[in-house]
Amino acid sequence: MASRSAARPASEEEEDAEGTAPRTRGLLRALGLTLASTLVWGVAHLRVGRRWAGALLLALFLALASAGTVAGLFFRSDLLQLAVRPDWLTGLAAGILTLGLLWITVVIRSYQIVRPETMSLGARSAGVAGVILLCFAVALPTAWAGYSTYLYRDALTSIFRTGDSHGRPINIKDPWNGQRRVNVLLLGGDAAANREGVRTDSMTVASIDTKTGDTVLLSLPRNLERVPMPQGPARDRFPYGFTGDGPATPGLLNEVYQYAEDHPDVVPGARKNERGPELLKATISGILGIPVDYYVLVDMFGFADIIDAIGGVKIKITQPISYGLEGGVLQPGDRTLSGKEALWYGRSRTNSDDYTRMGRQKCLLRAIARQADPRTVLTSFDRLAAATKRAIATDIPQELLPAFITLSNRFNDGGQVTSLQFVPPLIYTGNPDFALIRRLAAQAVATSPESASPSASPSASASPSASASRSTSPQAGRTPGATSSKQPTRQTKPVSLDATCP
Repeated sequence: MASRSAARPASEEEEDAEGTAPRTRGLLRALGLTLASTLVWGVAHLRVGRRWAGALLLALFLALASAGTVAGLFFRSDLLQLAVRPDWLTGLAAGILTLGLLWITVVIRSYQIVRPETMSLGARSAGVAGVILLCFAVALPTAWAGYSTYLYRDALTSIFRTGDSHGRPINIKDPWNGQRRVNVLLLGGDAAANREGVRTDSMTVASIDTKTGDTVLLSLPRNLERVPMPQGPARDRFPYGFTGDGPATPGLLNEVYQYAEDHPDVVPGARKNERGPELLKATISGILGIPVDYYVLVDMFGFADIIDAIGGVKIKITQPISYGLEGGVLQPGDRTLSGKEALWYGRSRTNSDDYTRMGRQKCLLRAIARQADPRTVLTSFDRLAAATKRAIATDIPQELLPAFITLSNRFNDGGQVTSLQFVPPLIYTGNPDFALIRRLAAQAVATSPESASPSASPSASASPSASASRSTSPQAGRTPGATSSKQPTRQTKPVSLDATCP
């Protein structure tokens, strides 16, 4: 039986062959113009003679592209300040989604005006599939950008409250209210499933120059004893310095936070989860003799999640450090530490002491700050935002975030970070010389000791010479089991982290 194709006249086959090629070329041309209009709006409209629409789309595209380029090149600092304002972030998220919808509309309309009038079913399907792919190419990045902006805004508003916690007015034009320095208490909280409450094992005041961004880190050891309490209910209960509450709280500085949370009457008027920071801020302010304006508390286990979210942290280890509970060791050398390894690097005291790990913690923070580049942050943004929400608590108000961004920019333009640790042999933690601490802190931040030193509590009235003598004892504050090949030097002035960190 003869085939149906064989029965068709040769002239009809020639006409089909001649018609298919132009239709195929027409489809490819239409898809090519649609792709061009996806990259540069208005190309398809101009090509088919729709000059007004094409010129309008092209002008809008060039205006948006130019505005983005100029902003990125010349107004980066302003963009960073806007990036910490939730109202602007809401508008940005809406703008990104609107831009995505407009872009998709341009893609679809461009194809509609350039597609061939007559196409076979297969050609029409291929054309629709091509347009859908182009729409996805536009929709995915804009949807990701909008969603990331939402996550960022959510993390920002979850961590930073609106308004000052003490009701102090915030002047956006003069955010520091004439202050030469702003002092932020940085706390490392050691909360765990097998432990009740929070112990602040890391306590450092970052004193930041509001003109230059230069920062002095003043660190206090966790085992400082008999610390003077601020006036009020706390001083009434502990008139001769903090002595704790029974065997479970022997009276160390790292217990003040949780003691306040467990005893609301010590900080009247403060709410739960605010009593600890308020009392500890006031206590450390009295110890150092400088005001403490704000605090930032980082949960150490959440801190490990943050490091994992940015892909680990590169650091140089100079001597073996115990890792884990099964005898592991972090070997010397240039290493990229996971979150868990970094946590042990900053917290391990095996064959070491509190004061050595205080130094490692500062070097770890320095390494993270240097390595958390924009590309790393963007590629792991969702995990980083979630980890940050879990790990950080603070009373820094949202309204001050642009001012802190300005300080950060000033620091990046040549600011310095120096560190002073009030540890043995400079300070004997069992009977500290608080007058010496206040004097050295005042010198470190370049303020006069007279203006910086508040009235001391009875526990701080020991003779400076006698206390200094005790503080220089070779065994002062030495952790049992710690090894040292030579007696530590007595550091009385801040030193640069660049000089002390490997």
